[in-house]
Amino acid sequence: MELTGGCYCGAMRYEAEGKPKLRAQCHCRECQYFSGGGPNFFLLIPPENFRYTEGTPQSFRRSDLENAVTREFCAQCGTHLATRRQDMPEVILKAGTLDRPELFGQPQIAIFTIDRQPFHFIAEEMPAYERMPRR
Repeated sequence: MELTGGCYCGAMRYEAEGKPKLRAQCHCRECQYFSGGGPNFFLLIPPENFRYTEGTPQSFRRSDLENAVTREFCAQCGTHLATRRQDMPEVILKAGTLDRPELFGQPQIAIFTIDRQPFHFIAEEMPAYERMPRR
């Protein structure tokens, strides 16, 4: 599977190849800031299968949080494209940035449901975890 995508203004573009390791939705409070309040839908992509083809992302990492993630975004329009965790090699690619978001399909799990809001939907049959599941 080849996935392509980019930011809202078009300054940033990427390609990802192969089958994603996971499709999920994250309900953590940090993701709620970036999504506008809802869960954040993402794919886990092996780093060797992901590359930016246009533009160079800006990055942000909070210095006041232990194990803070690095968020990559477009400096022109602010679109959040990817996240990288220190404890995980995979690229966390945001489903909303795909050229064909319907390729995301359905999430396999919901994570950080401890921060879930009353208006967040989790399908009954989907495994849900208060925090990160063990790998």
